[in-house]
Amino acid sequence: MSFSLHKNPAFLVDIAQEIRSLHVEQDASMILNKWAPNLRKGSLSFTIRELGRMGRPDRALQTFCWAQKKPHLFPDDRILSSTIEVLASAHELKIPFNLEMFSDLASKNVIEAMARGFIRGGCLNLALKLVFISKNSKRMLDPSIYAMLILQLGKNPDKEMTVLTLLDDLAERDDLRLSQQDCTSIMKVCIRLKKFEVVESLFNWFKQSGFDVSVVMYTTLIHSRYSEKKYKEALAVVWEMEASNCLFDIPAYRVVIKLFVALNDLPRTARYFSKLKEAGFSPTYDIYRELIKIYLLNGRLAKCKEVCKELETAGFKLNNQTRLRLLQLEGELT
Repeated sequence: MSFSLHKNPAFLVDIAQEIRSLHVEQDASMILNKWAPNLRKGSLSFTIRELGRMGRPDRALQTFCWAQKKPHLFPDDRILSSTIEVLASAHELKIPFNLEMFSDLASKNVIEAMARGFIRGGCLNLALKLVFISKNSKRMLDPSIYAMLILQLGKNPDKEMTVLTLLDDLAERDDLRLSQQDCTSIMKVCIRLKKFEVVESLFNWFKQSGFDVSVVMYTTLIHSRYSEKKYKEALAVVWEMEASNCLFDIPAYRVVIKLFVALNDLPRTARYFSKLKEAGFSPTYDIYRELIKIYLLNGRLAKCKEVCKELETAGFKLNNQTRLRLLQLEGELT
């Protein structure tokens, strides 16, 4: 029974919930002593992370301190790493004065846990310092750490050079491993930085690695080529999506309709607008705006009025600029 329990996520979450429910003056050991026979090395790393998610880093630390005294549970890098990540994320980790010395002595797993905690806690400069110290020590951290940093730093225009440095470091790695979510997140940051060639490289790398491309990644690539005004190349991605029977979501329809409007392709714009509604999606305001724009460009006043009426029925309000353009078109046609 203990063999199955020690790796059962529901059991380990239950322990975290019991610990969280303790009165302030009670120690986590009250619960942990009860379940000690059912635990093995590594088991409590899950419980510690769960306590972190519950906003109880104090209880996570108590759990670690209790485990330290149990020969059948410690030493173990997994619970040490989980505790460091939780404490760093909650700004409750006592940071070593000499991070270089700490990095030389600590295992790679522990350093990565600390970096992840710093990033989640918003201490990006400390996370960066760990990344660069590790790089100088010829011990590169996991690519997911780079992805997390790029995503957070990419929100700050002043950090563009740092992001580019991290991207260069990733590009040089022979052991590059990124989840689809990480890869797509980096692609989105690169679009904001107008590093369209990096977007293309990441997409090609992901496909060549043998992974299935999701609708989100396809949409990101179309948006990149649209932003670069490479409309025909973006269109090729739409056909690839269709050929692979990729189901469109609302962001995919939004960017594809914007693309067809940029190409002044009225028939396809109208067709994909109909497909969006047939798929059960409700058009967003910007999709209505794109549709009105292309009808205006083609002098289709009746269609413009039809879409405007539908837009207002959906609870949106037509902006003054579009309303004025409609009046102008009506004057030109009468």
